Amino acid sequence: MTMGNIWIALGLTVFAGLATGIGSAIAFFAKRTNYRFLSVATGFSAGVMLYVSFVEIFVKSTDELVAAYGGYWGHWVTAASFFGGVFLIGIIDNLIPSAENPHETHTPQETAPLHDASLPMPDFDAIAADPAHAAPGAHDHRVDESKLLRMGLFTALAITIHNFPEGLATFLAALENPSLGVAIAIAIALHNIPEGISVSVPIFYATGNRKKAFVYSVLSGLAEPVGAVIAYVALWYFLGGDSGAIPSQVMGILFGGVAGIMVYISLDELLPTSRAYGKGHDSLIGLVAGMVVMALSLLLMK
Repeated sequence: MTMGNIWIALGLTVFAGLATGIGSAIAFFAKRTNYRFLSVATGFSAGVMLYVSFVEIFVKSTDELVAAYGGYWGHWVTAASFFGGVFLIGIIDNLIPSAENPHETHTPQETAPLHDASLPMPDFDAIAADPAHAAPGAHDHRVDESKLLRMGLFTALAITIHNFPEGLATFLAALENPSLGVAIAIAIALHNIPEGISVSVPIFYATGNRKKAFVYSVLSGLAEPVGAVIAYVALWYFLGGDSGAIPSQVMGILFGGVAGIMVYISLDELLPTSRAYGKGHDSLIGLVAGMVVMALSLLLMK
């Protein structure tokens, strides 16, 4: 493993993390949010992550662990690693406080004042008074600013901690195979775009400060490279041995865990988000397209 590979892996992880800033920029500068694009994009991301998890990463984990522990126990350790990854991200998902689902859509009425200061603020009092006639997905931002800011910061915190294992997944995949790392980085970047919007909106309505909302969304995404570096340095320091190389069986366990993390994110976050943003078969189109693109990429790399 060369320093060049490490820098490539780190660069791809930074790229994936900064996509929260792209989401925030869309919220602030796009004349209107293209929700159908977000539906197809998040479905595409789920397709890439599911396909690569089962076809490439899980298989890589099995190969490493069978070589280390034999045909019987190698498969057991692979399965345990996979479900360990699912269990880990599930614990994070349930323990980290989030005042609101960070993947809920925001209506055009809510996002319009972000990119055009001349537009009136939505009538949140009317939404609260008559929720039956509110626009679908409209949120009641009528609460006091301190609670709204807290909601935005908790959403940012939840996304930040979620992004630690995502960053490790991108980093490890890119270390093993830079081409595979590119595909996963793009998938996670697409996944982070709606998260950037979700962080920005409540912070903007709490503070009226576009810059602050944008900065918080970018910082939540930068948790990906930070988490990847911390995890890799810890592995290298504690398990690297005299040569500094991480043992193949440890990498096999990590790959199994990464596959579990990516499958959980796809099923629990990406597909529900895609369905929420889209209409008809948009999410299914994105899902299948992601699988097809990932399959072609892997075939062409062989």
